[in-house]
Amino acid sequence: MHSLRVKAGTISLVVGLTMLFMKFGAYYLTGSAAIFSDALESIVHIAATSMALFSIIYSAKPPDKEHPYGHGNMEYFSAGVEGLLILLAALGIIYYATMDIIYPPEIKKLDIGIGIVAFAGLINLFLGLYLIRTGKHTNSLTLVADGKHVLTDSYTSLGVIIGVAIVYFTDIQIIDPLFAIFVGMNIIFTGYKLLREAFGGLMHEADAETVRKVTRSIVDLKRPNWIDIHELRCRRSGSFVAIDFHLILPWYVTIKEAHDEETRIKSELKKIFPESDVMIHFDYCKPELCRFCFHENCAERSVPQSTDFKWDEEKASGRPVYELY
Repeated sequence: MHSLRVKAGTISLVVGLTMLFMKFGAYYLTGSAAIFSDALESIVHIAATSMALFSIIYSAKPPDKEHPYGHGNMEYFSAGVEGLLILLAALGIIYYATMDIIYPPEIKKLDIGIGIVAFAGLINLFLGLYLIRTGKHTNSLTLVADGKHVLTDSYTSLGVIIGVAIVYFTDIQIIDPLFAIFVGMNIIFTGYKLLREAFGGLMHEADAETVRKVTRSIVDLKRPNWIDIHELRCRRSGSFVAIDFHLILPWYVTIKEAHDEETRIKSELKKIFPESDVMIHFDYCKPELCRFCFHENCAERSVPQSTDFKWDEEKASGRPVYELY
């Protein structure tokens, strides 16, 4: 997994450098504010991708005494830096476009500029999709964030192409900086989303998708003598997932039997979440739980099973079942 992340990050950096030279070449030829906005965004891409590659390498370091849960939070920090850089780039784009409205530059060779930007945008589209797919496959927030940034770059290029093409065919030159401002405002939204996601990760905000996936994985392992799971907590740190929950078993289950069940659950969850730590707190059943229990061969049952409930993420994350019904 780590080698895939490093490979994807390196590809992103190399492609980004190539796109940077192409776009600034297009700006040098045309003098277009819209093309300049696209080139400026590529500078941010290089800085952000360099940070992303560093965080991928750093976050892969194993847990140590000072960092018992590993170094995965570096990925959230990297995503936050990338979001901040995107916002700064957007503000720079809007500023320079405004200056071009006040002091219009000479625009030339727009047909060549359109061709260069179109080619660069197409390359970025494929790169962004590749980074997002690889990031999801390897559970890397950094790669997903970088992929979203690159996709934003390709959308920026599309907007630039439209704006420059309109100027080329109509000769209404004020459209060029106006499109640049529109592109900048769109980039601000992407930067905000990345910052929001990064802060959520650093503050250990509940990840609904992770909780849902963990819950379904646990429920698939359920045995007849499981009475309830509750107080499920999941915490992501980059690609690492810390999982803990309470499991109610019949009171007469021995320590060895509970330990064997814990080993089985952890082993199966490790197959789904390779980089994870699972903690299970075992609770024993009480007479008030008999009406929820499907364990048919229980000699200690006080009342028949009569109440059913859904084993979903909402229930698993909440209180014990006997406190809810």
